Amino acid sequence: MGFIGLCDCNNFFVSCERVFRPDLEGRPVVVLSNNDGCIVARSNEAKALGIKMGTPLYQVRDLVRRHDIAVFSSNYQLYGDMSQRVMDILRQAAPSIEVYSIDEAFLNLDEMPLETLEPFARNLSARIRREVGIPVSIGISPTKTLAKIASKLCKQYPKLGGGCLMYRVQDVEKVLSRFPVGSIWGIGRRSGAKLQAMGIDTALGFYNLPQAAVYSMFTVTGLRTWKELHGEPCIGFEDVQPDRQTVCISRSFAREMTTIEELDAAISTFTGKVAEKLRRAHLYALQMSVFILTNRFREDRPQSYQMKTTLFEVATDDTLEMSERAARSLREIFRPGFAYKKAGVMVTRLVPRGGVQASFLDTVDRGKRSQLMDVIDNINRTSGNYTVRLASQGEMDQFSSRTMTSRRFTTSWDEIMEVKV
Repeated sequence: MGFIGLCDCNNFFVSCERVFRPDLEGRPVVVLSNNDGCIVARSNEAKALGIKMGTPLYQVRDLVRRHDIAVFSSNYQLYGDMSQRVMDILRQAAPSIEVYSIDEAFLNLDEMPLETLEPFARNLSARIRREVGIPVSIGISPTKTLAKIASKLCKQYPKLGGGCLMYRVQDVEKVLSRFPVGSIWGIGRRSGAKLQAMGIDTALGFYNLPQAAVYSMFTVTGLRTWKELHGEPCIGFEDVQPDRQTVCISRSFAREMTTIEELDAAISTFTGKVAEKLRRAHLYALQMSVFILTNRFREDRPQSYQMKTTLFEVATDDTLEMSERAARSLREIFRPGFAYKKAGVMVTRLVPRGGVQASFLDTVDRGKRSQLMDVIDNINRTSGNYTVRLASQGEMDQFSSRTMTSRRFTTSWDEIMEVKV
């Protein structure tokens, strides 16, 4: 029997803030989305107060004051760096890993003896807490779906020490009897509602359905989840990340924009970030879309959604070439008299660097441009984001309102932690 682990960082954004603010331990903490709009992360203390994920901040202002809740704007540079530190430790400890999200990764533990798995999980959890400061829950089971459930069990029961091995049928069935059917990985909102309408509220109820009935009601996807709950691996392990299909950067603005000059700076900045992501992933783009839209919640104002999609003659990751094309697209879709609330740049039809089809009519010196982009990326990597940028670009933070952002403790020399002795 092979085993898969799932390492899940507990309340990740909140935990990142607490690493550098130990005074926040035991105090309710929430982290907000872009523009400080909605709550996207909550500490256990905040959850206990009844604060739901996605709740707009203005709806809980009184609760925040009454319970002295610490509120933070999202600090993605800090969170991204802390995530990388956790993933580096996982790569050192496990034969191979599959990064699933910024705060989750699957571990391939097939070659490890059964008796070593539980101590491994607890020791690894303790190591990450000691070296990075982030509490994690590591669930180990024969399938990805069961490993996810085992990791959630760790969060509910601190006595497990951050590691839970779940594989015996009697143990699986006992856990499933208390696990909500709508919380199963792979059971969507519609399927969950369908099961509850049938009187099935727990994962065990779904587990006990006949295989033929599951296939009839939920087709192949539901059957795959059902088999995973029975310990039959149906979701493969991918230790090599598949190539991305799209890259998109978009923002809702802190205030509505009415001039093309304001939008031009935003689109240029988003394009530069997209190009940087392409280079980091060793990909080129053949197609780019620029879009702008008004505030759909403002019924008192005229609404507009405009998008322009263009093709590059030769696939590219060149900031200069892409920014020029994006500016041209913006001028085609901009309409005076509208107040734009959101804009974005998306590239599709991505190809690996080695798979680019050249053109005899190409007028761009791609060798020199590639060298230039490498120099810019290296400078920005060592000296800080946006140290070198196009004159038309701004900084990402200027296009959204984040008034309660913590320091970038691990990625900026200017914001490094200060220790007073």
